[in-house]
Amino acid sequence: MARQELARFLRDRREDLRPTDVGLHTGPRRRTPGLRREEVAQLANMSVDYYARLEQARGPRPSPRILDAITAALRLTPPERTHLFRLAGANPTPPAGPVRRVRPYVADLLRRLPETGAIVTDATYDVIAWNPLAEALLGNLREEPNLARRRFLRLGPVESSSTEEFARIAVARLRSAADRYPRDEPLARLLAELRAGSEEFSEVWDINPVHAPGHRTKTVTHPEIGRLRLNCDVLAVPDDDQQVVFITADPGTPSARALRHLTRAS
Repeated sequence: MARQELARFLRDRREDLRPTDVGLHTGPRRRTPGLRREEVAQLANMSVDYYARLEQARGPRPSPRILDAITAALRLTPPERTHLFRLAGANPTPPAGPVRRVRPYVADLLRRLPETGAIVTDATYDVIAWNPLAEALLGNLREEPNLARRRFLRLGPVESSSTEEFARIAVARLRSAADRYPRDEPLARLLAELRAGSEEFSEVWDINPVHAPGHRTKTVTHPEIGRLRLNCDVLAVPDDDQQVVFITADPGTPSARALRHLTRAS
């Protein structure tokens, strides 16, 4: 019975995905509604025969490594990953690392917000998607995408207020990420770099702050347009352990006019 349930789960999830959801480009002639088995096998770096046998309920019990490969190929959420492991008769292991891709509907959201800066951060505070206004406000995000590194190593725009609050928020989130992803090497390297380069980071880390992100108001000094009073609001994307941050200014204020100017220039 467990094999049949696993097979059904894999088929249903595969058929729910579109090729564009996983970065695949297809031609006009395509009769399969979702992904093909060979496409999932390619994404999971396994043979088509092995994956097909899993979907036909006649394959061997997959190992945690195989299950993680299928998780990545089928873009499973954390609850779906746990369900997959249980269907396979395996104890869920800690995820290999945080999700570092953005779902298409989240990326599309960033493009629909006039005069609002918007970014998406993963569990390690890397900015993995942004709109033009956010980049105009924050500087070159391709060159330095990590907000914790910018904050503690002084690599980004200067904030005149709320810096201590953000320090606690950042450390609390990174501590949680370290607990959830103990095998993630990029995260381990980031934490080591922050400890070595910032006495403040080490001090806040030792305090072990508990802080949930929400509405914040901060003052930022922009190199071209000077001081800005900005609002930051966070929308959680729990399926991928990500956050969307919206950056706005109160209507009618000089900061709002400055954002409008940056929007037109970006």
